Amino acid sequence: MKLKVKDMDIATGGVLVAIINRKDADLMDFHTLDRIKLKSGKYTETVVLDIAESDKAVPKGQIGLFEEVLSSLKAKSGKELEILPARKPLSLEYIKKKLDGKKLNKKEINQIVWDIVHNKLDLVELAYFVSACYSNELDMEETTILTKAMASHGDILNTRKYPVMDKHCVGGVAGNRTTMIIVPIIAAAGLTIPKTSSRSITSPAGTADTMEILASVSIGLKKMGAIVKKIGGCIVWGGALNLAPADDKIIRVEKPLAIDARSNLLASVMAKKASVSATHLLVDIPAGKGSKIPENRKALRLKRDFEHLARKLSMKIKVIITDGKQPIGNGIGPALEARDVLYVLLNDMREPLDLRKKALKMAGLMLEMGGKARKGEGLKKARYILESGQAYYKMIEIIKSQGKKVVDPDKIKIGDVFYDYKARKSGMIKYISNEAVSKVARVAGAPKDIGAGVFIHKHVGDRVKKGEVIFTIYTHNEINLKFAKDVFFKSDVIVI
Repeated sequence: MKLKVKDMDIATGGVLVAIINRKDADLMDFHTLDRIKLKSGKYTETVVLDIAESDKAVPKGQIGLFEEVLSSLKAKSGKELEILPARKPLSLEYIKKKLDGKKLNKKEINQIVWDIVHNKLDLVELAYFVSACYSNELDMEETTILTKAMASHGDILNTRKYPVMDKHCVGGVAGNRTTMIIVPIIAAAGLTIPKTSSRSITSPAGTADTMEILASVSIGLKKMGAIVKKIGGCIVWGGALNLAPADDKIIRVEKPLAIDARSNLLASVMAKKASVSATHLLVDIPAGKGSKIPENRKALRLKRDFEHLARKLSMKIKVIITDGKQPIGNGIGPALEARDVLYVLLNDMREPLDLRKKALKMAGLMLEMGGKARKGEGLKKARYILESGQAYYKMIEIIKSQGKKVVDPDKIKIGDVFYDYKARKSGMIKYISNEAVSKVARVAGAPKDIGAGVFIHKHVGDRVKKGEVIFTIYTHNEINLKFAKDVFFKSDVIVI
């Protein structure tokens, strides 16, 4: 059967979708979510079918195509397409196999990743794969295969350098913007560090969100390679690149489900590192009450898994377990965190000392890994690079190369509507909840409202007097501030 194309002028963001009228569907015995094959000259594509119940959406004799399908078939409105039934993707059998708790082999995992990358699975089917990996975790052999498949089904950045340094934090700690301090230190030491970072999934800001305050992060692979070759480092958004694209699609499903399977976490991190040809990797696992990894036992298991997977990928790795019981830095939210980073790089008296200390420790370890400092002397060299201004000037180079927006911390715009929370009694701060602070910052508007968030004036271990300001909530409107205050007072944010 042949139907004429109707341009729906809608994009799905990935999944290949077509719509036909109910009368045509009944005639061909097609049903919602069936697969159909579309042929347009030399181009063929298999898509997921949706059905229009009225002629208003898609008239009888026409087929509505979403932007991704139009592009794939090089089709325009009015062109006739041949419509044929198609089988469901092979990977659905393998996803069901994993749901049943059975082990997947290399062929099956590769097929699943291929189907994800080429948009052959709809969101429901992809969600089942994510759920299967969560309820029946992949073992290390399966995880290794998944990692290699995710890295191979995408572009690879080849810097032709050795060593190529990288770092990763598994997250769960508010603030903790160490990457933006470490990268310029490492690059200033003469090492190569092509850093791809993510946007926020459930936090008030990801590294890419914060870096975007200072410079563009949506950089193509060719330009990224040129920047790294010239300057030694970059901080770009991984989502703008075709590096391990299956990972980005999986993350989009994990976000609303609030699922973060251990095997998927490992594959996600290591596939991204393999795709930038990293040879040396430092992994930070913050652990403790209120963090993503609350128990030290789980942190140690994850550490061993990272080390095992790195060996399989011929990657040198060092995994550190750090204190994740409280936020790192003062600012929580894109603009507030960017300001903190610049204060540290400028050695400004307003710098958050905990962020500075952690970033220097990690940078020192990476300098030792990369052969730029002897064992035990990395911290000293990292401190010298920071205090001499070399790290700041390297960061300015990176910012300019990516498209400078702002480099003066005092010109970064923070929300002009705010609320100061003052201590109800004198004493010592015993606990600040990562989860609660992050939630307040998000309700205030972060990361979408880049100037929104929470500023922490006092940290765990600090003594406070009654009436002293501990937190300031920033936003740009009174409504968000009201919601943020409601969340703040209903949450166990702080214990004095």
